[in-house]
Amino acid sequence: MMRYGWTTGACATAATTAAYTALLTGEFPDPVEVELPQGRRPAFALATERLDVDSATAGVIKDAGDDPDVTHGALILSTVRRGEPGSGVTFRAGVGVGTVTLPGLPLPVGEPAINPVPRRLMTEAVRRVAAEFGDAGDVVVEISVPEGEELARQTWNPRLGILGGLSILGTTGVVVPYSCSAWIDSIRRGVDVARALGHQHVAGATGSTSERAVAARYGLPETALLDMGDFAGAVLKYVKRHPVPRLTIAGGFAKMSKLAAGHLDLHSKRSQVDLALLASQAPEPLAARILEANTALHALQLSQEAGFPIGEAVADRARAFAASVLAPAPVAVDVLVIDRAGNVVGVSGA
Repeated sequence: MMRYGWTTGACATAATTAAYTALLTGEFPDPVEVELPQGRRPAFALATERLDVDSATAGVIKDAGDDPDVTHGALILSTVRRGEPGSGVTFRAGVGVGTVTLPGLPLPVGEPAINPVPRRLMTEAVRRVAAEFGDAGDVVVEISVPEGEELARQTWNPRLGILGGLSILGTTGVVVPYSCSAWIDSIRRGVDVARALGHQHVAGATGSTSERAVAARYGLPETALLDMGDFAGAVLKYVKRHPVPRLTIAGGFAKMSKLAAGHLDLHSKRSQVDLALLASQAPEPLAARILEANTALHALQLSQEAGFPIGEAVADRARAFAASVLAPAPVAVDVLVIDRAGNVVGVSGA
């Protein structure tokens, strides 16, 4: 059974609880228990603690469980200081935590990239500690991730206009292995930023080769490009609820073949290329040869040798399926099919 982990938001809440408790009592609770959504009450061991005259700092090592999370093993620090009377809980971005610089995110421009749910969890934790020890609960909470700026380069943050480090994320506090919830959330935030910037045309690409091809073809700025990966369904479903006038889906021949077959998750572990479907698009004797092909790439090569535009057939079917998912949203969709060299081998709707 796959092991669950904890979000950066849950770790920040634990560190904040411990730091604020130490600020009031002089002692760090270790392990420190926190209340998360859905009734969970995990306990976190502290990796570091420091008590100064006017502040306290506690740190928790993020455990993402069995999920391949870029922040697994990162140190999440919270430094708590006294705030102005009546100020409540104020958040600041420390080293390695980003700052919002573009509209369209769930936080105003200029705010630390600490998402709303983690903010709520930390605020509630401060209130519980304040009530327990008879304090007003007016504090400044500074979240830091020492490796955050380097780790953020492996995330969507620079493209989303979150500069200087990571975002503190999480809605339930729990990381579900291989749910790729952070990637899907980044897709959604990418759409939000594109809409806020007024882009009329956005593109979701399965990888860097297809992204370069679609950007070059349409002259799209980086903020209009969505790093879709295998999550075509996440793009289509979110754009259906939050429409843009035009959406391009771009990807390699194999992945677009899966979309053409009606798959929304294009990962090799969760969907396979349907060679029978590809064969059905071609005339004989090519169809028989495609049916016996080793891979989608082999099928493409056979078709190119025979002079048959199978990429166009795949693009047409993929676009029809994408349009069915988007309906009835007012979104014009087109599809680009790219080969491994970055050449466009199929276009539909463009």
